[in-house]
Amino acid sequence: MARATLRIFLGAAPGVGKTYAMLEEAHRLLGRGEDVVVAFAMHHGRSDTLALTHGLETLPPRVIEYRGSAFEEMDLDAVLARRPHTAIVDEYAHTNIPGSRNEKRWQDIEELLRAGINVLSTVNVQHLASLGDVVSAITEVKQAETVPDEVVRLADQIHLVDISPELLRQRLGDGKIYAAEKIDAALSNYFRVGNLTALRELALLWLADRVDEGLTRYRAENQIEESWPARERIVIGLTGGAEGEVLIRRAARILKRVNGGDLLAVHVRAADGVAAESPHDLEAQRTLIKDLGGSYHTVSGEDPAKALLDFARSVNATQIVVGVSRHKLLSSFLKGGVGSRVVRGSGDIDVHMVSHPLGGRGIERTRKRDLGRVRVAVGFAMALVVPVLLQLLLAVAPSHNIATAVLIQLTGSVAVALIGGLWPALLGALWSSFLVNYFSIPPLGTLTINDPQNLLALLVFAGVSSAVAVVVDLSARRSKEAARARSEAATLGDLTRGASTAEDPVQGLLEQALDVFQVRTAALYLAAERTQPSSSSSSSGGGGGGAWQLVASAGEPQVDPDDTENIEQFDGNTRLVLTGRVLPASDRRLLGAFGAHLSALLERRQLAATRREMMRLAESNTMRTSILRAVSHDLRTPLAGIKLAVGGLRQPGVQYTEQEEEELLATIDECSDRLDGLVGNLLDMSRITSDSVNALIKPIRWYDVIPAALHGIPPGRVRVDLPPNMPAVDADAGMLERVIANIAENAVKYAPDSDIVIVGAAGGLSTTTLAGRPASELRIIDHGQGVPAANVLKMFQPFQRLDDVPAATGVGLGLAVAQGFTEAMGGTLTAEETPGGGLTMLVRLPLSTGPALDVPQRFTAPGIPALPAPKGLE
Repeated sequence: MARATLRIFLGAAPGVGKTYAMLEEAHRLLGRGEDVVVAFAMHHGRSDTLALTHGLETLPPRVIEYRGSAFEEMDLDAVLARRPHTAIVDEYAHTNIPGSRNEKRWQDIEELLRAGINVLSTVNVQHLASLGDVVSAITEVKQAETVPDEVVRLADQIHLVDISPELLRQRLGDGKIYAAEKIDAALSNYFRVGNLTALRELALLWLADRVDEGLTRYRAENQIEESWPARERIVIGLTGGAEGEVLIRRAARILKRVNGGDLLAVHVRAADGVAAESPHDLEAQRTLIKDLGGSYHTVSGEDPAKALLDFARSVNATQIVVGVSRHKLLSSFLKGGVGSRVVRGSGDIDVHMVSHPLGGRGIERTRKRDLGRVRVAVGFAMALVVPVLLQLLLAVAPSHNIATAVLIQLTGSVAVALIGGLWPALLGALWSSFLVNYFSIPPLGTLTINDPQNLLALLVFAGVSSAVAVVVDLSARRSKEAARARSEAATLGDLTRGASTAEDPVQGLLEQALDVFQVRTAALYLAAERTQPSSSSSSSGGGGGGAWQLVASAGEPQVDPDDTENIEQFDGNTRLVLTGRVLPASDRRLLGAFGAHLSALLERRQLAATRREMMRLAESNTMRTSILRAVSHDLRTPLAGIKLAVGGLRQPGVQYTEQEEEELLATIDECSDRLDGLVGNLLDMSRITSDSVNALIKPIRWYDVIPAALHGIPPGRVRVDLPPNMPAVDADAGMLERVIANIAENAVKYAPDSDIVIVGAAGGLSTTTLAGRPASELRIIDHGQGVPAANVLKMFQPFQRLDDVPAATGVGLGLAVAQGFTEAMGGTLTAEETPGGGLTMLVRLPLSTGPALDVPQRFTAPGIPALPAPKGLE
């Protein structure tokens, strides 16, 4: 069955009249005799919208119970059973209540469409996934329900329901959108004029893009190549030279005058190579066009002008911006500049030819010695010797056929061209022409030519020899350029792979540069204003760069970034310095591409650092909020208990018995201990999240800290069973004590009827290592209810309690603090299921290589005697 038709009514904000317009369309379809059913429509208490549902068949909603409340959803099965011609389904982006068949309402609508039922639905622009962050930034309201743009694009028709912001606010003020008690808040927040104007523009622009996509599809289906100037679209032709920035900025100014449109920069790469391109300039131009809100593209072709025009017509461009030709006047006259050819072939597309400083100065080409000094020298020698030898061969075997002499000499010219290139071949052709004229064309022994046919044959010979020389030379150069390009691509690929596997990609790339460019030092510098000053890594420089700060280096110690053999500056703030040898011109292109890649890696590293800092700040903010919540709620219980007990003891005129006073004092003591534990965990968690935990690592024996850690636990609740040969570990005694105490207290709290055992791994060693070092393992085992595997990682997050136990039992920081302290000591804290049920916590710490230090016993836990030192360690 073919997919039915979907029509969506799009609005910029709530209350613009999407549902109203949809129901009006339903009445129009019903008047035409179509079978229309309201599957689900939300009138939101608006009388006008509710009135439009009268006269339309409405299916009853499905009622779903969720968390003690009843919710209404579309009855999908009832709609499929009814099979109307058109179904009205409101709120396309709605998230269904758990228990529904599909998670989203648009998925329900897809089932209706596949069943052959046409659907009318509604959606607001803030629910489009691509605009969610933009809308949130404008309205300061995060959208919980979104729908993918590609799903909305599948709609056969999208109707924009649009009213002005002033009219929408007036409708809101008249009570036609929200209840009276919500009007003032809505007008002051979401429904501000600026918000509504921005949302309206977003809706118009989004729909304009969809219309443009439809126009492009129509032109492609009907093979229409002419430009239809429905929307201003400027294409900028880039050659890879420095003039591209001028063209981009000029095009941006042109587009600004028309107040809207698209900016497309296209790099036209000639099929004969990339000799005139600058990777640095192209990367800078790519960044600039994106900063200006445009897009960057790359095309290639035999004829750059034709490739540029084909691209412009494919995107329905209205204007083209190109620079004046960089070729010199004679070259432009003979070959015609790209800009001139674009103008001749542009048709109805306007072309702007922009002057720039490089116009008419010629293109720098590095063709000298492309074949090597030795090879060119050998070619010149052959150009002088080979024609003489061939002429001697003709003298030994005399022939009066001029064609034979010409063909034999032509063979020599081809051989010279293959070895020495263009200029030796031209010299050989002229020398061969002289010898053929003197020794083979009558009258012999003179340069006189009596027969015009012989003159023609000689001229053809010279022309063919020159043409063959040019073709052979060009082919040799192209082959060498291709080989060089393959080599550079392979080198860049190796650099990329090596950098991607390095811990620090920037450092790894610099280290590989030492081998690739055969230099002693590779260093990357940033302008001092972009980095924090550091006396250890900054150096002064001139030339307008000011002070430069070393970011990364490889090889020998850093050098002066202003006085070295090779300086590659990406922009005004980034500089790559190579020392050890002066790079030849053939390596400059590779260095440019290398620098562009290095610049991208540096930018990615800076973005990653910024992202990490933002995440850390967000986590700190979340932690700070949670701590404040804990202070405002969880700490009030012990404080209230202390205040109540103290108030009772201080109440005048009240006589307490000795037993009653003891109970009140015990209450104060218990609440104080609880308060001390809560505050301690809060402060510890704050230190962990702010990276201010500094562990004092020393050799520590497990049994030295366990008695103090178990202080405060009821006697007999924890059994300690350590093997006699538990080795010392590197740890902070205070932190390790807190780790064991928090885990043990957690086990006692959540496994009240279980025996709890602290044991060491067999032989005291874990089967795993930590950072390549052998580790010792301590297990704290309980046989309580355990924790589901899906919740193990969540268990270590701050403010987590098992099964939402009452807040009076703590703030849920014990395991988070224990894990933070363990990691600060270079260890790990993990959890696994206890065989037979329960939870086992594993504390792994690296073994110490030094002698264990005595740890003073600050507490003696009742019922838990201090553990004796194992034999052999006393």
